[in-house]
Amino acid sequence: MFLGVDGGGTKTAFALIDGQGQVLAQHTESGAYYLEVGMEGAAAMLARGCNALFSAANVTASDLAFAFFGLPAYGEDRAAQRQLDALPRAILGHERYVCGNDMVCSWAGSLACADGISVIAGTGSMAYGEFAGRRARAGGWGELFSDEGSAYWIARAGLALFSRMSDGRAPRGSLYKLVRQRLALAEDLDLCQVIYGDLQAERSRVAALSRLVSEAAALGDLQAEAIITSAAAELALLVDAVRDALGVADEVEVAVSYSGGLFGADGPLHAPFAQALAARSGPYRLAPPRLVPVLGAALYAARCAGVPLNDQALERLAGAR
Repeated sequence: MFLGVDGGGTKTAFALIDGQGQVLAQHTESGAYYLEVGMEGAAAMLARGCNALFSAANVTASDLAFAFFGLPAYGEDRAAQRQLDALPRAILGHERYVCGNDMVCSWAGSLACADGISVIAGTGSMAYGEFAGRRARAGGWGELFSDEGSAYWIARAGLALFSRMSDGRAPRGSLYKLVRQRLALAEDLDLCQVIYGDLQAERSRVAALSRLVSEAAALGDLQAEAIITSAAAELALLVDAVRDALGVADEVEVAVSYSGGLFGADGPLHAPFAQALAARSGPYRLAPPRLVPVLGAALYAARCAGVPLNDQALERLAGAR
């Protein structure tokens, strides 16, 4: 059996599969972003999730062949990385696991561990790819000065647009009314109290406001629509950067897939990202994700153990809910 953990800024998914591609159990917990919940909070959440998963499948940690823990911000702080690497040992009681960045879950799921590039656009954003044994990533430097095209990036741009609309620096479109209504603002400046007071400027809670930008764009607000278009263009730039880092020849077609809430059923990025990717100079083939990231994490665990799933098992896994 193989355990996959896909940690995110908002939620963390757990899945247990076997070598035949059968999903034995799944579970969902809160976010794993240790910079927001703390190292102790992340450890407690991972323990709850693993224990709930093992209980649902009626197994123990010792039954695992291998596990992969994909964690947000992993690899971006050497001191924190040592702490993150140690967390699963306390839960599993053995060392048949490896930790990595959650971007690996998205790539492994969307492309089923095949060569190509995966773009993540959720609370944060980044791109990761593998080609001919080489690996590369781009983006994901954090919300303060990166995470372009993410929900946080879109929300921040939307809030800035609202402030300009309020001041008269930009025409008032649908976004202006939506923000006032949904956040119950008596006065426009009450937005400061909502963001810095009620929401404590927390990354995941601010990112959730990206929905207001998407809704405004759908209602015909051209300024909100421009934010969504810019987000898609930023993600396409990440793909190009990974392609260059992987050293893929100009004439070679590269498979590109995606994951994250902004690419979900109600996400706003499907069409604009496809258009932005088609406008790039390198040939790309946009492919819908084969697996959700958490199943990608479990699939990657099998690969790390040296027993990758065969094609029949992959098809069975792809058909799982």
